[in-house]
Amino acid sequence: MTNDMKELERERRMGALGTESDREVRRISLADLDSRRSDIADELWSAAVDIGFFQVIDHGIDLADVRHAFAMAEAFFALPESVKALRPKRYNSGWESLTQVRPSVGTPDQKESYQVTLSNMDGLWPTDAELAGFEKTILDFERRCWTLAMELLSLFADKLGFDRDFFTRAHDPASPSYQSTLRLLHYYALPADADLTGVWRAGAHTDFDCLTLLFQRSGQGGLQVCPGKEMDDQVWTSVEPSDDAITCNIGDMLMRWSDDVLPSNFHRVRSPGPDDHRGSRYSIAFFAQANREVPIEGPHGKYPVITAEDYLQQRISANFAT
Repeated sequence: MTNDMKELERERRMGALGTESDREVRRISLADLDSRRSDIADELWSAAVDIGFFQVIDHGIDLADVRHAFAMAEAFFALPESVKALRPKRYNSGWESLTQVRPSVGTPDQKESYQVTLSNMDGLWPTDAELAGFEKTILDFERRCWTLAMELLSLFADKLGFDRDFFTRAHDPASPSYQSTLRLLHYYALPADADLTGVWRAGAHTDFDCLTLLFQRSGQGGLQVCPGKEMDDQVWTSVEPSDDAITCNIGDMLMRWSDDVLPSNFHRVRSPGPDDHRGSRYSIAFFAQANREVPIEGPHGKYPVITAEDYLQQRISANFAT
């Protein structure tokens, strides 16, 4: 059985409700990064090796810019479906709704999304007449996310024995082979009396990328992580959202690049309980995915070399309805 089939079989076992624990998801300050570089790298590495998830604060992205990006996302999703449907998802760009089927649950995630991959956006932006300022706002925010992701990946490069700019070169936004993606997400509101048994806003999955940055709003929770060591018992830990923290997680691509030292762990967005907020839930995710032609090869060569394009396509194909 190939590694990809093994991963798919592993994912199909992750659909149970499981139990919950209160383990820590560490918050790490990036303040004074230049003078504290080694200490911050150690903190990130420890958190990543432990559960594959951590939150960063003092990250340099102004909260006003985050709020503006959220406001634009809400405005986009409030457009008529006929307008959004003019920008249908292709490869990893554009709008989609109720199409992502997780092997863990076999049903579509209860959400719509709009994805921005700079190398593949022709015809996919709403016009200024439809939504004034959207393209500029989202492009500016994508750049801020890229800059932070490269800072964080440079710290992981230090720990892996790569040169500091290794991952920055691998994620070159000026290249036509750029694959990193900014995704605006809208999880649909749920009726107060809805029976949500067996319903997931997003089924259990791992991310395909190197590193994910996730922006969440206080009070709009639901994200949970299941560290690999707890997978068999399906013990889930809730990741508390806050406006000032960015939740980060290791993706499959970086796990392979680290020869499996850094774990890409399962996570999901559970449906709200009886006393939880059942209105729309919005989040914004940035997926740092190496440019298509970049070879993925760990420091000790545990796996055969594969290009980022081939690796990403294998993972995407298994997780979307055809």
